[in-house]
Amino acid sequence: MKLSSRFTVAFVLLLMLLNLSNGFTPPRIMLHRLTGSSVYLTTEELWFNQTLDHYSPYDHRWFQQRYYEFLDHFRSPDGPIFLKICGESACNGITNDYIGVLAKKFGAAVVSLEHRYYGKSSPFKSLTTENLRYLSSKQALFDLAVFRQHYQESLNIKHKGADTENPWFVFGISYAGALSAWFRLKFPHLTCGSLASSAVVLAVYNFTEFDQQIGESAGAECKAALQETTRLVERRLALNAKAVKTLFGAAELEIEGDFLYFLADAAVIAFQYGNPDKLCTPLVEAKKAGEDLVDAYAKYVREYYLGSFGVSVQTYNQKQLKNTAVTDQSSDRLWWFQVCTEVAYFQVAPSNDSIRSSKVDARYHLDLCKNVFGEGIYPDVDSTNIYYGGTKIAGSKIIFTNGSQDPWRHASKQISSPDMPSYVITCHNCGHGTDLRGCPQSPLSPEGDARNCSSPDAVHKVRQQIIEHIDLWLSQCQDKGWSSI
Repeated sequence: MKLSSRFTVAFVLLLMLLNLSNGFTPPRIMLHRLTGSSVYLTTEELWFNQTLDHYSPYDHRWFQQRYYEFLDHFRSPDGPIFLKICGESACNGITNDYIGVLAKKFGAAVVSLEHRYYGKSSPFKSLTTENLRYLSSKQALFDLAVFRQHYQESLNIKHKGADTENPWFVFGISYAGALSAWFRLKFPHLTCGSLASSAVVLAVYNFTEFDQQIGESAGAECKAALQETTRLVERRLALNAKAVKTLFGAAELEIEGDFLYFLADAAVIAFQYGNPDKLCTPLVEAKKAGEDLVDAYAKYVREYYLGSFGVSVQTYNQKQLKNTAVTDQSSDRLWWFQVCTEVAYFQVAPSNDSIRSSKVDARYHLDLCKNVFGEGIYPDVDSTNIYYGGTKIAGSKIIFTNGSQDPWRHASKQISSPDMPSYVITCHNCGHGTDLRGCPQSPLSPEGDARNCSSPDAVHKVRQQIIEHIDLWLSQCQDKGWSSI
């Protein structure tokens, strides 16, 4: 699961997807605002000539793809290489999260490849639906494989023609987490293992569990306040839509479904990124005091969601999504194309007891896909799940991690198996990518600081498991050699 560069954005579910979301992506964005001087380990851009269509024997076009490398902790020449996957947004550097700590511990180099089409890695100058036909998770995975081979060869050349294979380990969060799992699945000979953090590996058409998890994460009082707020907003929209939209700072959202989706996402983000009290405390207090819930929620949306969190209302505007120019806000259109063709993740209202408006349904999403991209564009989730396996993914040496409050975890693999351990980090503010990012995540805590999590021990225990798996799988690579992986 995605905002303009003036907010210094990184990270997408989703969507994929998702949007990776937005992805990485409903919420329409899987990204968040990053602040502070220690946001990146490096921002020095490097470039690689990438094949446009990996699946055509006749098309030999290529485009320039942006990547980064961080070598401060690298134990040259035989240390491990950590491949950090960028997802559904511009990749402006290697983020200074817990991977930096792991790189220091294991003496690893960290490299990160920008996802095709996003940021500065666009193959085309116009993002028409026709030009987006090479935007898919399958092409992105092949990009990673080709880049991995290129980087290994360039590393060998630096070391005077050495013919060696460094042990590689792959990381990703959200849609990029799904790519991390799928990379190990499809290219097991190219990596010793992967960490799939909050990995949305299951393409979902009617993702009702998403809204249900928000209610569970909110608790009874906050859930009731949110539900009442939704009902009040719907009534006021029928009476004076312009006034209501203006109150929330979203007057430009002409389509009612876009506005209602925007309001739903504003609540989601508090739980997804570890700031539940920013939303629930003022809303519950307003309800107890008999104050106007719509006014209280509008204040939260304006001051936190649009203000300190830095979301752009245009992310939800279908007029903006139809813009085919390559701009700082292109990530929204790009992720929605992936959503509308591969993964869906349609966050729809459950048939009963929902928090979001019932008008945010599958028809809304399908109409958006048709309106933005044209006739015949819809997500073939069955094909996606057949190709990758969904939560029945038959891979090995993949670590799955999820935060207990994160609604995206219901599109991830939450059941452990011998070759694919799965961990849920449980705490009051444990959200999306908590194992690598800490809590909360706006602003980002450098080095994935876990001290702000309501249960730091829960994070530390899972991180220790991650370290043990990485240590074991890297040693198995070195002991057995790549041919037997």
